[in-house]
Amino acid sequence: MTEPAAEPTVADAQAAKRTPLYDLHRELGARLVPFAGYLLPIQYEGILAEHRHTREAAGLFDVSHMGQAILRGDDVAAALETLVPADIQGLNTGRMRYTVLTNEAGGIIDDLIVTAGGSHIALVVNAARKEVDFAHLRERLAGRCEITVRDDRALLALQGPAAGDVLTRLAPAARHILFMHRETLKLGNVSCVVTRSGYTGEDGFEISLPAEDAVDVARLLLDEPEVKPIGLGARDSLRLEAGLCLYGNDIDETTTPIEAALGWTISERRRSFADFLGADIILRQLAEGPTRKRVGLRPDGRVPARAHTPILDAAGNPIGEVTSGGFGPTVGHPIAMGYVDSAHAAPDTLVGFDIRGKIIPGRIVALPFVPHRYAKT
Repeated sequence: MTEPAAEPTVADAQAAKRTPLYDLHRELGARLVPFAGYLLPIQYEGILAEHRHTREAAGLFDVSHMGQAILRGDDVAAALETLVPADIQGLNTGRMRYTVLTNEAGGIIDDLIVTAGGSHIALVVNAARKEVDFAHLRERLAGRCEITVRDDRALLALQGPAAGDVLTRLAPAARHILFMHRETLKLGNVSCVVTRSGYTGEDGFEISLPAEDAVDVARLLLDEPEVKPIGLGARDSLRLEAGLCLYGNDIDETTTPIEAALGWTISERRRSFADFLGADIILRQLAEGPTRKRVGLRPDGRVPARAHTPILDAAGNPIGEVTSGGFGPTVGHPIAMGYVDSAHAAPDTLVGFDIRGKIIPGRIVALPFVPHRYAKT
C-alpha cells in the first residue's frame, strides 16, 4: 500500500482468511500481512523492484480477496441501474463497465466492475466492502434479482506491457480480447473467464477461475520468463501513479462521483432519466460544480505527503487533505491525491503540505501521473 502498513499482530494474522494461493505465496517468499480480512502478500523481492517490473514486463497479482458475484433476473440490467449511474442496459454481452454504487446522499458505497453476460451480470467488488455491497444489493433488488456470491472462484491479475504476449502464448485467442471485454479461455486445462482489464494503468487481464485450479494456473503464468509475482504494495503504488481511486482513502460514502472526478462514469441517458440513488444531488453537482474536487498533488523535494496531510493555500489557510500519497517509482518523486476546495483545484495552483508541523511546498497537477497504456485495439 502507498500508506505505510501497520505491523500486524498475531491475532490479526490468525483471524485473517487465506486465499487459494496462500501456500504458493509462502513458497515464493512473500511477506504476508492482513489486508481487508485476508492474509495477503505485500511484497516478494521489494515494492520498488516489483513496481518497475510490472511497468516494464508483466506482474501476477493475487486479487482473490475481491468479491465476485452473479446477478440474475428478468430485467437484471434495468434493476441494477437503479443503484448505479452507468449505462448497464446498453452493454453488449461480454462488455464491461466501471461504475459506482451510490446511496441516497449521492455518496459512493463502493466502486466496481460490471460485465454483461447475456442472461446475467457479473460483478467484481472491493474486498473490504463486499459484505456491505451484497447486503445492499439483496435489500434493494429483492423480488427483481437473485445474487449468487462466487466464493468458489479465485481471481488473478496479469498486468504489464508483456501481459498480452504472455497470455496469447498460452491461449492464442487472447490476442483478440479488446480492452474492457470478456472471453472464456482455456489456460492449461482450466476454463477461465478472462477480461482485458486491471487497476495498474497498464495493459493486462483479470482471470476468474475455480479456486481449486488457482495454483496450477498461477504456476503456468509464473513459468513464463516475463512474469514475476507482485504484492499489494506495488499494486497500490501503480494505481496511485495511474490516478485511480482506492476505496476508503479516495472515495467513500461521504464522497460523490462528481467530487471524486468520476463524472465520466455517468452516461448521457442516465443523466436524462435521473433514476438512480442520489441522482438529484449528483446531477446538481454535475451542473453547478462541487464545492471540493479530487486532484493530483506534487510535493516538492523528497518527503511524501501521506494520507490525512493537511493541504494549505498560498496564505497558509487549510483548503483540503491528502487521501493517498507516497513515492512514485516511475516518475521518481513523491505524488499524492486529495481533495481541495474547488476554487483551488486548477492545475499549477501552488499549495503547501503540513507534514508534522513543517510546511512543504507543492502544486496541483493533472492526473494521471503516468499515462495509461490500456490496449484500445
